Amino acid sequence: MQIEYQTQRLSLRFFMLMLVLFVVQVIYGMILAAQQVDPTILQGWLNFNVARAEHLNLGIMWIVCGFIGAILFVAPLLAKREMVAPWLIKFLFYAVIGIVIWNFFTQFLAERGIAGWWLGQPWLQQGLEYLEAGRIAGLLILVGFVILAFVVLRTFPRVREWNEVHWGLGMGVGALAVVWVFGLFYVARLDLQEYFRWFVVHYWVEGVWEVIHISLVGYFLVLMFKADVKSVGFAVFWGIALVWLSGLIGNAHHYFWIGTPEFWQFWGSLFSALEPLPLVFCFWHIYLDAHTNKRPLENAPAFYFLLGSTVLELVGAGILGFVMTFALTNVWSHGTWVTAGHAHLALFGTFGMLGIAAAYYATPILRKVPNFDPRLGKLGFWLVFTGVLGMAFAFAIGGTVQVYVYRILGLDWFGGDVNRAMGTYKVMLPLFGLVLSTGAGVLAYDLFTLGRRVRPQAVVDADAAPRPATGWRRPLTGFEAGIWLLLMWLFGTIITLGLLSFNLPHVRVAGDPTLPYMLAGVGYPGLLLVTLLFVGASSRRWKHAPAHRRCRHCCACCRRRVESVAR
Repeated sequence: MQIEYQTQRLSLRFFMLMLVLFVVQVIYGMILAAQQVDPTILQGWLNFNVARAEHLNLGIMWIVCGFIGAILFVAPLLAKREMVAPWLIKFLFYAVIGIVIWNFFTQFLAERGIAGWWLGQPWLQQGLEYLEAGRIAGLLILVGFVILAFVVLRTFPRVREWNEVHWGLGMGVGALAVVWVFGLFYVARLDLQEYFRWFVVHYWVEGVWEVIHISLVGYFLVLMFKADVKSVGFAVFWGIALVWLSGLIGNAHHYFWIGTPEFWQFWGSLFSALEPLPLVFCFWHIYLDAHTNKRPLENAPAFYFLLGSTVLELVGAGILGFVMTFALTNVWSHGTWVTAGHAHLALFGTFGMLGIAAAYYATPILRKVPNFDPRLGKLGFWLVFTGVLGMAFAFAIGGTVQVYVYRILGLDWFGGDVNRAMGTYKVMLPLFGLVLSTGAGVLAYDLFTLGRRVRPQAVVDADAAPRPATGWRRPLTGFEAGIWLLLMWLFGTIITLGLLSFNLPHVRVAGDPTLPYMLAGVGYPGLLLVTLLFVGASSRRWKHAPAHRRCRHCCACCRRRVESVAR
């Protein structure tokens, strides 16, 4: 396959920047994991709060780079013409680099209490979680989103020619800029400031990003499996409708404990409980669309990451988000490691893996390497997938211990009692983090060098010959996929009951942790193991062409093979 429009090449630079930022973010994550074990590591040089802020900012930035790269790659295909104003996209690329560098240095200003106040606004750094950037960077980010929206919308055909994917991406890129405006002004009242902060954070991640995610996943299914556009459009339409129906008021689960009126606890619990519905719907429809035509699997790493993205969207954002969405469970999980497990699976799993999937689909086409070796990509996938699941397990079980020791027994955080109780899981965190870090390194190396590595002549000659197509083995039926889905939700229900059990008198008053520990010990391992097994079962549903065996006369053998095919 070759690129159809030259402006699609502009996506490659964003994919490469995404990989750089991903690797740097993982390095910060390893530093944070080490500091969990020994808080004195880099004390005074890179304190935990600064490293955590850098880790969060880099995570947002590399995911946004992946989104931009994917959108730039598919926009000309959807429009059936070259992208307008490519010079603006080049400017956007350097603007993103400038924002990353700016955020890096201003974190150290925040540590010293320097916000750059002028005209009642913090221009250098504002210190709000996820929105640390001051007004200078914030305005530049707004300009960047406006540029992206302008280029995409001007490239698209007339509105009456749009299908559901056009509408999804069009609304998504426009809403990126609109929602960001809520983060561009300072409010002295903390509860009111939190309202506006969550407008940005929640509506971005659980509103705008979800819309872009659903649209991109649907269109990549069309590209990879020649899925029916109308069928995919049906899934995209109802996915977006359900996301916004549940997510607009579902934002209220962020208002439980910030000094807002008590009625938010009811409405937030109700509508937040509906938020997994679009994720279940999209998971089901997308999985079936991938099997509709039983097309050959031409790009295994891209499909692996696309599958991982949809599965972890269901598990991390859907099930683990549902677990903490009720006021009676959120009162215990809020601000603990339990939330961190949900956040890593939801943010990296859903949106990060989509960016990597797009990079693996686009890079071989842009670099003209149709028959690239997929083994490193598959290895990298399993390393990062297993690593992030292991980290989620450490966060979840460690968070359950944290809830009991800190919020039930009331032991001292700063005295080290909580740290000792969570010690085993704090050691597990860097171990699984090392697995994920290795996978990140493998992925970065593979994608950076794809098409540039020196290949033996025998392999080049063998690649010149047509390869037998690989086809699906018997795919999972709808009934079988439904059984896997029910198993995931069964364990999710057990986890929910475990958090609810902290409200029972014999736990909350008498201090008996047996029931919540038992339910967490069954629910979390069961959910994560079923997730791992499902992806493993799904990814092995095709048969590969037999490998070409080398002999000592391999070059001559390959030449005869090519000549035979040519005849």
